[in-house]
Amino acid sequence: MHDDLITKARTWLAEDPDSDTRDELGKLIEAGDVTELAARFSGTLQFGTAGLRGELGAGPQRMNRAVVIRAAAGLAAYLKKQGNTGGLVVIGYDARHKSADFARDTAAVMTGAGLRAAVLPRPLPTPVLAYAIRHLGAVAGVEVTASHNPPRDNGYKVYLGDGSQIVPPADAEIAAEIDAIASLTDVPRPETGWETLDDAVLDAYLARTDAVLAQDSPRTARTVYTAMHGVGKDVLLAAFARAGFPAPELVAEQAEPDPDFPTVAFPNPEEPGAMDLAFAKARATDPDLVIANDPDADRCAVAVKADGDWRMLRGDEVGALLAAHLVSRGARGTFAESIVSSSLLGRIAEKAGLPYEETLTGFKWIARVDGLRYGYEEALGYCVDPEGVRDKDGITAALLITELASELKEEGRTLLDLLDDLAVQHGLHATDQLSVRVEDLSVIADAMRRLREQPPTELAGLAITKAEDLTQGTDKLPPTDGLRYTLEGARVIVRPSGTEPKLKCYLEVVVPVATHADLPAAHARATDVLETIKRDLSAAAGI
Repeated sequence: MHDDLITKARTWLAEDPDSDTRDELGKLIEAGDVTELAARFSGTLQFGTAGLRGELGAGPQRMNRAVVIRAAAGLAAYLKKQGNTGGLVVIGYDARHKSADFARDTAAVMTGAGLRAAVLPRPLPTPVLAYAIRHLGAVAGVEVTASHNPPRDNGYKVYLGDGSQIVPPADAEIAAEIDAIASLTDVPRPETGWETLDDAVLDAYLARTDAVLAQDSPRTARTVYTAMHGVGKDVLLAAFARAGFPAPELVAEQAEPDPDFPTVAFPNPEEPGAMDLAFAKARATDPDLVIANDPDADRCAVAVKADGDWRMLRGDEVGALLAAHLVSRGARGTFAESIVSSSLLGRIAEKAGLPYEETLTGFKWIARVDGLRYGYEEALGYCVDPEGVRDKDGITAALLITELASELKEEGRTLLDLLDDLAVQHGLHATDQLSVRVEDLSVIADAMRRLREQPPTELAGLAITKAEDLTQGTDKLPPTDGLRYTLEGARVIVRPSGTEPKLKCYLEVVVPVATHADLPAAHARATDVLETIKRDLSAAAGI
């Protein structure tokens, strides 16, 4: 076993095109570090529906140039089999460690395979790449990003020519092409031959952002903005300037790209502490709202002043606010969300007489809904301009929520006032999440097995009226690894995260509200039920 590992590692080392990972792997081989070598050579990083995502480092279980070159070659082979020889592949990248290298390698592989490649001019938000695919008539797009993962990670997100991310069976077909590559020496990688785009694509994207706002709408709301050490700042500032909003106050410590994300434990606005600097800036400047993007700026977080201090709105709250705003502006078309998001969107759409769809988790599914006008996911993802960007877009979402805040400001009202109105109209839809990050993935598998073998019959004293194992699929959903429980006045979904080592449980409680005066009691009831469901679910899952 030991000799076998060393042989595998030496074979890999001989082909590795990157001096950094070669040095790293050479030291591990020299030290005979069997544990670390086993962790890197016990399989390969799996290409799935999020493409690739993993920790940077040497070996097939890590993100590195050798893994990316194989992935690019597999994608190129797939595209050619689909009849796209000579087609354009557009490539974007964020500011993480190695992102620019992975983008350049991808361009070289595509060029060598007889496709045309074009690389965005510098690190830019993921939505700019998603826009560029359709704008340039590409057959595919690649974004090198690990979004809001820890600093040591990177990733590789693949889109097809419709501008949306890959879904089955394309992911498995691309994975099979990757597996078929015997040696990196078989993959031609010319030194030149691809195009580096200028700012024309970015200018076209920014011109498109104007379209999400209503003509002559008020543009008075003042914002504090953090880019979370990512690539959002310049594009967001340009979009806000074009729209005529007051220039956002920047959280200076997090404004510039930094792949080490020095001020946050996890560069995700949802994680505890990530918004602390933004809240400090807001206390000092008293804006109308705080806006945050995640590092690749496809997500948008919003915080508001409540009871004298700042609090993050949940993704579901922002999702409902944007939906209500679009309805009030006369939007037509289908409203869609993932199954883990709040059922309030369905109520809003129904009252407005609009079609409504639920999909599996992920914008790869939401973006494919027929006639989509607006789609969102509770994890801070919003698609407000599906004709321009068939993916979540943290820049256009920020524009739209700031327009709504401006309209409310003119009336002497706030986003919280509108949320109260929605609760009285449709019932208080309170959501929460029980999220468990693990080192050992077997903990997640054990919890799922336990829930399947000994399913709970009630949670928080509420009877479970329907229990669904989503691996079987439903009449509306393809199969996925998840469990859905419908309770009297509540709903719970349990699923392993597709992009992080986490078990995620999504909870929703609906409390009827007769008048605004009943809201405090409804909030107290909802909080109590959510906490009790969390406790009971933890016990049932053994986590």
